[in-house]
Amino acid sequence: MSIGGNGIEGKKFQASHARTIEKAVRRIVRAHDLQSRALAKRCGLTAAQLVLMKGIAELGEVTSGALSVYADISAATVVTILDNLEERGLIQRYRSGSDRRIVHTRLTETGAALMAQAPDPMGDVFLDRFAKLPPEERQSLADAVSRLGELMSSAGEVAPLVPVDGG
Repeated sequence: MSIGGNGIEGKKFQASHARTIEKAVRRIVRAHDLQSRALAKRCGLTAAQLVLMKGIAELGEVTSGALSVYADISAATVVTILDNLEERGLIQRYRSGSDRRIVHTRLTETGAALMAQAPDPMGDVFLDRFAKLPPEERQSLADAVSRLGELMSSAGEVAPLVPVDGG
């Protein structure tokens, strides 16, 4: 019987890998939470806020839709984060002169000054460690994590649990 097959040994092998991935994902989520808290203490922004601010800085005057694609965050969440950033005077939103339905976002002077000093959302320790990897390993890791994200994004489409007693 092959290890990767559909037999009992193959299913045990798959379950073992799934547990390993699940454990690694929990470590990543925990590390991300800790990094986000550290960012909030250091610059007053959460990781999501910093990613959007970075997107505005890189893309220039941009729509919330473009920011949603840039950050891979839902459009509704982007608008909520932008509301908070606007209240804090870090961004400014305004309607397009040619099409009033389009709203652009730009950094304010305060926001630009904050971004000039802001750390990277991933953190310096990670970036230093990542930079020390050989280029092919960095690419392989980026590809694997990207693929994992694709696999997990459809994990939310799980069928509801059915009671064991059938009712």
